[in-house]
Amino acid sequence: EPMKEPIYLDYNATTPTDPEVTKAMAPFLADDFGNPASQGHSFGWKASYAVEKARKQLAALIGADATQIVWTSGATESNNMVILGRTWAETFEGKKPHLITTQVEHKCILEAFTQAEKFGAEVTVLPVDSDGRVQPDTLKAAIKPNTVLASFILVNNEIGSINPIKELSAICHEHNILVHTDAAQAVGKIEIDVNDMGIDLMSMSGHKMYGPKGIGALFVKNPKVKLVPLIVGGQQESGLRSGTLNVPGIVGFGKAAELASDHLTEESERLTQLRTLLLDELNRCGCQYKINGSMQHRVAGNISLCFGDIGTDLLTLKLQGIAVSSSSACSSGSVTGSYVLSSLGLSPTEARSTIRIGIGRFTQREDILAAAKIIAAAFGPDDLSQQDQNA
Repeated sequence: EPMKEPIYLDYNATTPTDPEVTKAMAPFLADDFGNPASQGHSFGWKASYAVEKARKQLAALIGADATQIVWTSGATESNNMVILGRTWAETFEGKKPHLITTQVEHKCILEAFTQAEKFGAEVTVLPVDSDGRVQPDTLKAAIKPNTVLASFILVNNEIGSINPIKELSAICHEHNILVHTDAAQAVGKIEIDVNDMGIDLMSMSGHKMYGPKGIGALFVKNPKVKLVPLIVGGQQESGLRSGTLNVPGIVGFGKAAELASDHLTEESERLTQLRTLLLDELNRCGCQYKINGSMQHRVAGNISLCFGDIGTDLLTLKLQGIAVSSSSACSSGSVTGSYVLSSLGLSPTEARSTIRIGIGRFTQREDILAAAKIIAAAFGPDDLSQQDQNA
């Protein structure tokens, strides 16, 4: 018989594309193939109209104006655009900018800051508390007269914790520091109002919210902000990001934003219930685990569990039938385990004995019950696993 598909519980790595999104994209992969920059005929107008509609859909989700959305290839590009673009704007004028970020950022942020240092910037990486969140006082102590930009992840991709972005941005704005947030794991999952939260620049990604891969956006609050573009050419996207737009991707991202907006609250409640169900089932089976990150300040669809000192090699073998990961998709294969987990104070072995479970839109109650069974068989009391083997 054909192998059964594993239960997908890795929604933080990527999300399936919503069928409604695929449907919205289809015409733009076929008859509506125009280039939105071709303003001389109806093919171009149709594409351009679709792109602007999507801009409005995404802006509405985050409390922004459509003119503040810049299309990119994903959050990685948006993050690079901000960090390098801002660094170059300063260093090209002969200044030495100081930039602030945190230990628990996504790999692409940390790599971009390493690049920025090579281009002459000075970088401070803030530690986090045991929940993986930045404490406002830590930020205050790091500010220098030449600090121009601070970048804080909004929802952590591994442990789901939410940073106190509103407090952090208030501190930054007292010192005229631009606030950037990598919101790839947050958009469409928690309520976001860029103005209320004091966000100047925000990176977003389609494939983390049931849209297509390879499409993202950058929210730019003030069009006068100095960013030297990474990609130059035909002056598309207000000159910030040249290149012919990925129309089908943009249309799909817009539709995904509209769907997220329509169901945000009830979906969040549903995911919280499923997460509670999973933990209840594990407790019922006598599983010993520790939760990484805060339960209070956490996105609904994520749970990061540490099972003592087993080591993930066993995990990959044992968790037959569930697709989960040990850390982020980007740092899998690292020997020491996750840098995010070690910055919370976990030992390398604990970090390697952690699984990240991502619950999402298409996860059903029965998926959670089946997954809990498999996890309990792998990590429950020994006599339980023995019975399974003898059965």
